[in-house]
Order: sequence, then C-alpha cells, then structure tokens
Amino acid sequence: MTPPALTPGTPGRSGTPGTPGTPHAPGTPGSAGTTRPVRVLLCDDHAVVRAGLLALLGSEPGVEVVGEAGSGEEAVAAAAKLRPDVVLMDLQLGPGMDGVEATRRIAAPDVRVLVLTTYDTDADVTRAVDAGATGYLLKAERPEELFAAIRAAAEGRTALSPPVAGRVLDRARGAAAPALTARERDILGQLARGLGNRDIARALFISEATVKTHLGRIYAKLGVDTRAGAVAVAKERRLVP
Repeated sequence: MTPPALTPGTPGRSGTPGTPGTPHAPGTPGSAGTTRPVRVLLCDDHAVVRAGLLALLGSEPGVEVVGEAGSGEEAVAAAAKLRPDVVLMDLQLGPGMDGVEATRRIAAPDVRVLVLTTYDTDADVTRAVDAGATGYLLKAERPEELFAAIRAAAEGRTALSPPVAGRVLDRARGAAAPALTARERDILGQLARGLGNRDIARALFISEATVKTHLGRIYAKLGVDTRAGAVAVAKERRLVP
C-alpha cells in the first residue's frame, strides 16, 4: 500500500492517543467558550502511514487525534472505548478483520467512519458505503480535502472524492432505472456485438418480431431511441462487456 503524500512533522495540536474528550459535540462551544475539536481515531495497518497522518492532522486546528489502531479488531475496540467523532479507516488491513467489517461494527450516529484508502473500485466503494461509511476519500487527495472531509463526516455530512462521487452517482442512476430481463440482456449483448435483428433472432432461436419487441422495451428502459445509443448506455452502466 502506498502511504499518502504527507509531510512528516511534530503532532502539534493533536492530542495524546487515548485522551478522553469533552462531552460537547464537535464544533460547538465548550464550557470555557472554546470550540471542541473533532476527535479522530486512525486505523491503518502501516505504522508509517499512521505517523504521517498523526503529523498532518496535528498541524490542523480543531482536529485532535485521540487514538491509533493497526487492525480492524483494534479499531473496533478503540472506537468502543474512546468514542471518537470520526474514525479514519483504511480498507485493506492485512490478516483478520478488514476495514469494511470494522466499519460495519463501528458506524453509529455519534461515531462516523471516513474511509481513507488507495482503492476506488466499484466493489470497494459499494461495500464501504453499504457498511455505513459516511465518506470515502482517496489518499491522493490534498490535505485540505482531508481536513474538510473530517469536519463534514463529524457533522454527519457525506464526503466523497470526485472519482468516488461519480461512481456512487452512476450506481444511483442505475438503481433508479428499470431492470432489464434476462432475455433483454441477451439481446443487448448480441446488439453490442454488432448483430442485426435477423442474426440476433437466429442466435437466440427467436423470431425477428420478438427481437423488435424486446428492442423497443430495451430502448424505453435505457432512455434511448437508437441501437448505438442502447449499446453506449449499456457499456456505461456495465451491462455488457
């Protein structure tokens, strides 16, 4: 795993791991009139990454690192004990519990999980979001983006890297569209190969009239009116290879 592009430094404003916080909500005035910092728990199986994040977050006012974890099991235990506002969670954590399962066990109304990882595949994003992650950030993002995402997560707002946001939106659009039947998918697959109605009918052992009927339904479901349009949308939504 490639560590994030962080600049080493002194923890500075970051608190000592394990230090209890105040009972006030993050970002709200404390008893002395000061704003309570966002309390963060780090979870990454690479010590050098955690050290870099600790140094980086220590330079940011209003953010306090209260603990570290090197595995999913450690993160679950630390989150239960420390009750941080945000858990900064990597997905791949070596042997044992992965970041998705840890997220599923930790995520709660008062403990938000912000995924920070190098992985942005559809499967990774979907699993993390379904497990309850409030945000999904890539390690390639700038420090300013990370700071903003932590504050957003602490307030219960979604924070997504642009590439991830696009994937989530595509997924939402796909979920909102009527599902294709197995036969419609078969015909769409043949259409993507460049076959005409007659050849599709022969390949699937159906009549040309049946092919035309199915094509009409496919066009309606995909919101297109041409064969080329149907193929383009199908490839965009990964309905065909």
